[in-house]
Amino acid sequence: MHVESFIGNLGLWLGTVVRWIVESLNGLFTLITQAGSNFIDGMARALGMDTSIVSIAVLVLGLLFLYNAVRAFMRASIIGGVIWLLLGLWVLSWIIH
Repeated sequence: MHVESFIGNLGLWLGTVVRWIVESLNGLFTLITQAGSNFIDGMARALGMDTSIVSIAVLVLGLLFLYNAVRAFMRASIIGGVIWLLLGLWVLSWIIH
């Protein structure tokens, strides 16, 4: 004989809600992961570079150097701007084929 009590139904309902939340978050994080992966793949194809962590890190480093060059030029520091610009272009030339 199967007897269902109020506590049993409450546990069943709570378990269903928790499962729905977990599955929803799993779906959301899967979508975010796929979007990030597609973004990195598209950017790598456009630049002609590999999609490794090292390549992405070197790309960020090169872009930071270029950002520093722009900041130096805006401060009217021509020599510093040229040095940052050449350094940034040199680093970016390592990864772009």
